[in-house]
Amino acid sequence: MRSSLVVLSLAVCVCSSLLPAAPREKLDRGLVAVRAGEGKVYLSWRWFGDESARTTFDVYRRAGDGPETHLNKQPIAKTTDFLDASAPTDKELTYTVRPVVSGDARPGPVGQTTYKPGQGEGCLVLPLKGDYRFQKFAPADLDGDGQLDYVIKQPGDNVDPWYKYWKKSPDTYKLEAYRADGTHLWTYDMGWAIERGIWYSPYVVWDLDGDGKAEVVCKASEGDPRDAEGKVQSGPEYILVLGGATGKEIARANWPARELFASQGQHAYNYASRNQLAVAYLDGQRPSLIVNRGTYNIIIIEAYDLREGKLVPRWKWSNQKLDRKYWGQGAHWMHAADVDGDGKDEVLFGSACLDDDGKEMWSTGLGHPDHLYVGDLDPRRGGLEIYYGVEARQKAANGMCMVDARTGKILWGHQGATRHVHSYGMCSDIDPEHPGAECYSADTDEKKAAAWARLHSSDGKVLSKEMPWRFGPRVAYWDADPQRELVTGGHGGGQVAKYKAKTKLIQYQGNVVAVADILGDWREELITTREGELRIYVSTIPATDSRVTLLADPLYRMDTVVGAMGYYQVPMLSYDMATKTGTRD
Repeated sequence: MRSSLVVLSLAVCVCSSLLPAAPREKLDRGLVAVRAGEGKVYLSWRWFGDESARTTFDVYRRAGDGPETHLNKQPIAKTTDFLDASAPTDKELTYTVRPVVSGDARPGPVGQTTYKPGQGEGCLVLPLKGDYRFQKFAPADLDGDGQLDYVIKQPGDNVDPWYKYWKKSPDTYKLEAYRADGTHLWTYDMGWAIERGIWYSPYVVWDLDGDGKAEVVCKASEGDPRDAEGKVQSGPEYILVLGGATGKEIARANWPARELFASQGQHAYNYASRNQLAVAYLDGQRPSLIVNRGTYNIIIIEAYDLREGKLVPRWKWSNQKLDRKYWGQGAHWMHAADVDGDGKDEVLFGSACLDDDGKEMWSTGLGHPDHLYVGDLDPRRGGLEIYYGVEARQKAANGMCMVDARTGKILWGHQGATRHVHSYGMCSDIDPEHPGAECYSADTDEKKAAAWARLHSSDGKVLSKEMPWRFGPRVAYWDADPQRELVTGGHGGGQVAKYKAKTKLIQYQGNVVAVADILGDWREELITTREGELRIYVSTIPATDSRVTLLADPLYRMDTVVGAMGYYQVPMLSYDMATKTGTRD
């Protein structure tokens, strides 16, 4: 059943309250009900930043068409979760959460969800349209009802443009849209003109025109322009906007031209095949689409606004006539973040930053990073920081480093040469003994195998020289404290565990495709893929307080948007969880 809506104020940001309002997203209560043992159902729901601190909650259960039962003996005041320890789990159950506010404040929306018998332990299982795994996942409200729906890209394999890795695409990619309850909405075949690799096929999902319904934006082409070898090196290329609820075309514009890379000789195909998308609030008020081509040398970035069914150019940037410190600085991921505190997003496309007007802001000149994380990484400093693991060879220092996000100034860095710092590393607060984020990266040997690693504190101290996670673990806010837990495993499954602890909090099945706070309270969910299934794992560990949903943070929300393209990194926050509680206390 669908619940009523509330405007979610994205107020948790580095800018002052006098600056323009941050983005807004209409979301419902996000109530989720999952099995938590025999005869037990665990419930969790969102608390919004604009709700009264005096809000309490009542929980009700209805079995089938039977009467509604009030479950909690005392108002739920400290947390936004509840364990129904006497649930008839062999029946379909409807749960309702009703907020109650003393005084004059108006209560927020009611939450409602359905528990269905046969659910797995601590997870929701949504069947897909076929027996395949998916590669990418994008959560967004496609139909305007306040629930996050899902757009996936399938299947899960990848073809890289580099000549040592490239191979013919065996088939085409498909985008598939599902409602929150698993109902299939539509399928879009990306076609043979989009080769089956991450860099040929970026997509993002967000409400670009402000109508309350998200659009799906992807790279597109026409027909079958493959050459005799099987590569696509000709034909039109588009930015294509599809209606989120329908999959029908709304608008299109030309993608940055591949011909601009012809000067790159025998590697022109590889360099031109690197494409990305992002969303940024460049004016602080409305979202803009960011389109990128190029990573390793030439880089072209264009900004568009979706207005009245048309993609309207905002600005265009290229490094072709700039100092070499802006060449080859691209990453496998783009961030939108207000790094200078003016209420407008900047575009972090790698080791360099563009201001909201599309003009270059700074470049470290370190070259292509394999991972970068932006957030309040060191709470002892003001503003945001960026942690880099730099793939480009560094002769003396800074292959692993932290910089000031506003200026690009290096705050600290690894002292010594690095060969090829690889993969997604790790950057999050996992250890309460040290303030801020711990930062992990591993370097490679001549065969690109993991050779050595460092775990740094947020102020640059070496905490460990061990290499327990090879190129890096995923992390998630899973239990009730402000540190993230480690998510480790492979394609068949894995586990969530606390740093320095041997006890596993959960075992999950499938390959983790995304980590995000898409349901329930502020803890994050694991989105995994198995043959024919989309699984959402939900923490059933009892909460100890209430915190604003992480989706309320603009930086975090935009990180979840770009999680649908490029190499995946977990979303980051513009505040330090351990020092900015966001609770109702």
